[in-house]
Amino acid sequence: MRLTPTERDRLLIFTAAELARARRARGLRLNVPEAHALIADTVCEAARDGRRLTEAIDLARGVLGPDDVLPGVVDIVGEVKVEAVFDDATRLAVVTDPFRSAEHAGALPTPTDRACHTGGSRTGGFAAPRLAAAAPGSLGTEAPGAILFGDAPTDPFADSDVVTLDVENTSPVPVGVTSHFHFFEANPRLRFDRAAAYGRRAAIPAGSTVRFDPGATVAVGLVPIGGARIAIGFAGLVDGPLDAPGAKEEALRRAHACGYLDTNNPGAASEPRIYKAPGSRGSQEFPEPPEPPEPRESSEPPEAPGSAGSPEDPKTREGDVG
Repeated sequence: MRLTPTERDRLLIFTAAELARARRARGLRLNVPEAHALIADTVCEAARDGRRLTEAIDLARGVLGPDDVLPGVVDIVGEVKVEAVFDDATRLAVVTDPFRSAEHAGALPTPTDRACHTGGSRTGGFAAPRLAAAAPGSLGTEAPGAILFGDAPTDPFADSDVVTLDVENTSPVPVGVTSHFHFFEANPRLRFDRAAAYGRRAAIPAGSTVRFDPGATVAVGLVPIGGARIAIGFAGLVDGPLDAPGAKEEALRRAHACGYLDTNNPGAASEPRIYKAPGSRGSQEFPEPPEPPEPRESSEPPEAPGSAGSPEDPKTREGDVG
């Protein structure tokens, strides 16, 4: 017997529905997959009997009541969707309020009041139920998937060595520093105590950013960088172990040489020396690097090509070849 994937799915629903009927006949209350299967199978069989879509949905709503399922099932199964083959076409049947049996008709709230859910189908991502406490079969705030709020969150940096610095943004544009950026190497237009910020990062949740508006001064908490404490990249002021001998002093020297603003360096310029890298786009600016040393001039005259004691100039030799 050759079956299509749709037909195999139909047999799976029928098998689960038969299991649900057998257990219900023994007086057992159904769980979530059993309730799903029985309601979906009712729709498919009604379509096979030649009923219309609305009639099949009404039949599916009456097959189970809140007393036929386990506690919490009413809160979880807020909607059942199944594709059924009707006489005119294959249609998607959406059974809302699936536990509204004849004796419980009108007892349950409307679909808009039943639950808050994510996505289109409640069979997948069901979120915080909002059923009324008097709804038959509902567990209210104790329902599966309910959001339970705990106490106020504690400070994750309460036991850390936090240093608070006043940081002033002297640039005309906002500046943002991410959570795990070596704060010592932050934007050169930020004026703060660079020495106190060495080896530290912002005391903010991972992945977040602290923002400095133009001309604003913000108090920022800094905590020590953890792990192996190796700073590679960033602004290139360290590029190595943070706690190596002389690393902090050398990083401060480089920062001051590049014009990084520092409250503890009164001799620094009021504005950092900024240059645009060749070929850069927009306002891509970098701290101006120190000027390279001037080349030395030799007092000895250059030797003539082909003279004694020196190899012959290859360009001259190539030019002489006729």
